[in-house]
Amino acid sequence: MDEFQAAEETAFVVEDISSIIKEAADSTIGNSHFQLARVRPWTAAVVETCLSQLAKLGKPFKYVVTCIIMQKNGAGLHAASSCFWDNSTDGSCTVRWENKTTYCIVSVFGLAL
Repeated sequence: MDEFQAAEETAFVVEDISSIIKEAADSTIGNSHFQLARVRPWTAAVVETCLSQLAKLGKPFKYVVTCIIMQKNGAGLHAASSCFWDNSTDGSCTVRWENKTTYCIVSVFGLAL
């Protein structure tokens, strides 16, 4: 039982990370309309909020957080990432958050220490 509990405490839990990302985007952007001048501060705030909340989890990971904010105007976006890691300990989570005028795509990569 102790081994299971220890493994759970050090696991990359996608559901927890996903809720952190959604809360960060919602609290930063909310229902605001897309404004190009606000994209840079929004991006920085989303990333910093995610990192601070991830650090509060107290799990043995180094985190990489990326954020893309774009206007909903019918334009396409294609993105890809590739990682060479240990699938048993490392993990990733990507969330697409949106409101009426804005897309916010956040990826978190957790690399076990």
